[in-house]
Amino acid sequence: MKSFKNKKVFVSGGNGVIGRELVRILASYGANVFTGDLKPKGDELPCNILYRQGDLNYIEKYEIENFSPEIFIHLAATFERSTESYEFWDENFWHNVRLSNYLMSIMKDLKSLKKVIFASSYLIYDPKLYNFVLPQKLPVSLKENDNIYPRNLIGMAKLSHEIELRFLNEFKSKQFKTVTARIYRGYGLNSRDVISRWVRSLLNNETITVYKKEGIFDYIFSRDTAEGLLRLALSNKAEGVINLGTGKARKVEDIVDILMKHFPKMKIKYEDSNILYEASQADIAKLIKLINWSPKISLEKGIDSIIKYEKSKKKVKAENFGNILITSISKKIPLIDAVKKSARKFHPDIKVLGVDIKKDCIGKYFVDKFLKIDEVTKMKDDELLLLLKENDVRYIIPTRDGELIFWSNMRNKLLKKGINVFVSDTKSIEICLDKFLFYKYSKSKKIPSIQTSLNISDIKSDYYVVKERFGAGAKEIGIKLSREKAGSHSQKLSFPIFQPYIDGKEYSFDTYVNFNGKIKGIVIRERNLVVNGESQITTTIQDKKIEKELTKIVNRLNLRCHIVGQMIIDSKGKINIIEINPRFGGASTVSIAGGLDSFYWFLLESNDVNIDKYPFISLSKKIKQIRFPQDYIKLEK
Repeated sequence: MKSFKNKKVFVSGGNGVIGRELVRILASYGANVFTGDLKPKGDELPCNILYRQGDLNYIEKYEIENFSPEIFIHLAATFERSTESYEFWDENFWHNVRLSNYLMSIMKDLKSLKKVIFASSYLIYDPKLYNFVLPQKLPVSLKENDNIYPRNLIGMAKLSHEIELRFLNEFKSKQFKTVTARIYRGYGLNSRDVISRWVRSLLNNETITVYKKEGIFDYIFSRDTAEGLLRLALSNKAEGVINLGTGKARKVEDIVDILMKHFPKMKIKYEDSNILYEASQADIAKLIKLINWSPKISLEKGIDSIIKYEKSKKKVKAENFGNILITSISKKIPLIDAVKKSARKFHPDIKVLGVDIKKDCIGKYFVDKFLKIDEVTKMKDDELLLLLKENDVRYIIPTRDGELIFWSNMRNKLLKKGINVFVSDTKSIEICLDKFLFYKYSKSKKIPSIQTSLNISDIKSDYYVVKERFGAGAKEIGIKLSREKAGSHSQKLSFPIFQPYIDGKEYSFDTYVNFNGKIKGIVIRERNLVVNGESQITTTIQDKKIEKELTKIVNRLNLRCHIVGQMIIDSKGKINIIEINPRFGGASTVSIAGGLDSFYWFLLESNDVNIDKYPFISLSKKIKQIRFPQDYIKLEK
């Protein structure tokens, strides 16, 4: 399969049982692979692939457009055992029905796309064809044109997407071809299939329970499944529905006999069940005709590989990514929503908690759990650690200037407990929060910040800006004041500072600095309408020259995680830094829409993921953000 060399292939579910085999084969033949999966990458996948950890229901269109795949192999799906639980209703829709539709909605208009391979299932065939009240001697060979009637939710989801692909084929057949591979009873390494479960039990000297030992299934090993999908991807003839199985079904008792050779003292318990006897296998005549290939790995060899794998496998703790705590949530609904989206994108089990000193704060209705506590910065260390442990908090996002230093001082202590804080170093925060100190530091580092003084006589200007030295820059600010009015205005302030008034356009910029101090990206936005110091209407702009200068400036400040800055570009095109806030800003959500995925990157880094392979992709189009109040209707329980 050397034809894959330099081909761009996007694989959904690339860290699954089939996905790992498939991605390894692709990488070995020189393909450029981009894959996504809920699970962390781990050591089993090649290091030279582009890997995206998280829920692909949240992948952005620009992420895939930027990669420009030629081949899309859709493996991502969720499964349950033979009997689906009531709770599977929502899971099936989200990870099977919705995900398939969402990914294909992104893919369908890509000019680069030439082939789509969808991993469907034989579960869409009418079970009356192959399920029986009594055991059968021979299996039924299911053909691609046999009756269909999905026997469960998974089968329904697979059939739904098959029909969607058939629909798209009517409009896009000249652009790309689609293959629907109906995969039979899969098993493989590190799987939840019955064979792997039995092997793990036997290695632990546990009794295995066997139901319907006379059942007949077409067992296909994951490595064969992966190779079959890739051969279908390369074939110019392959199109439409194609069975992917061995065509040689085996009985459940055959598996037991094979395991008995490896585990002579194995303990077995045979139990009755009200499920019917299955007797099915794939008719693979079409598969062989199209690609001149059929699966080669026997059940004996497959089971042998699983046993060797399970014996060598290191014990891994169950995945638990913990929860996120947002502090001082007040009415910061856009920020809460952005964090929740990043949390779901990273892993669906993560909950977003919120704290605030006001028990009736608006934000409590938008977090997964609200914690009413007194001022968090006044809590004793032991109290705080207990609170975080009880709520399984692994990530903390401070949102208020007044608590940044507290959390920065606690950062190393919390890190030893496995808790990461979305905050910069204490010294850098102190510099940024003190506007006079910031100017003095900027001057020493040749950062073009606006002249700032505690004494108006130090500044020569026609007009002045007067503001508080500490805290929010817009609080009680006086803009374009005469010398006399500036002096009068300063009397109203607690710690006044003076700056010359500079005529020009006002901009904000957002950036994310990774844990190693490297800038991930910058989004610049024009402040079109400012209310109470925050942008009510803001529009992103792109200017490579300004971005380059801002990168140099931020690098001199030794900051970390998300920061937001304000600046004025004067008539000469010169940057004049007003202030830098070492936190996520009120209007910073527009930067996420612009590709600056700060909260998601923070979650990745907190879980030891190198985000260099998660590129910042700046949107070429302008984004306008309008911030407005909105009603939220909530049904009470």
